[in-house]
Amino acid sequence: LLALTFQFAIAADPSQLQDYCVATNTSTNGVFVNGKFCKDLSLATVDDFVFTGLDQPRPVTSAVGATVTPVNVDSVPGLNTLGLLFARVDYAVNGLIPPHLHPRGSEVLVVYEGTILAGFVSSDNNGNRLFSKTLHKGDLIVFPQGLIHFQANVGGGPAITFSAVNSQNPGFITVANTVFGSNPPINATILAKAFQLNITTILDLQAKF
Repeated sequence: LLALTFQFAIAADPSQLQDYCVATNTSTNGVFVNGKFCKDLSLATVDDFVFTGLDQPRPVTSAVGATVTPVNVDSVPGLNTLGLLFARVDYAVNGLIPPHLHPRGSEVLVVYEGTILAGFVSSDNNGNRLFSKTLHKGDLIVFPQGLIHFQANVGGGPAITFSAVNSQNPGFITVANTVFGSNPPINATILAKAFQLNITTILDLQAKF
């Protein structure tokens, strides 16, 4: 029982043992914690904890019609070891973030502008239930850790959302990219049987990803 408890305990982001651990790319006067070197505490400045410009719109050029601006330990070194990640997402008309999951974190999404259809799907043993709702400015939705979720702009103009995840590195697994764009590809016969499609369709899907 103790071993099992310990296994679960180390599955989350590590707890802090000091006020902060500002990330740095050099080992000079630092220690290695959570994948990053930490600055000497006395060398930290307020700029290590600040990110500016989230109010600025980002150009949307991706095929899915959305641009993600992450705010993570690389852009805010003071986030190191705090178990947090933020993101701004700009959506073109009909833009979306396709079905994906975060294996190591739960997400809170807030609509800042526009109309967003968002939802998640429960696990197999919970009947693959779809929890989905159209959200408007000021609305919020929670995506539980490890569950497939999505968000799409269903309004008549651009949209903006802000997200927070309770992990410094929650992981991002896009369903379509993972299944049809793996390297090397998953055997097309296996996918054809799994999805109840013909092999030609599977090969066409693999060619897209």
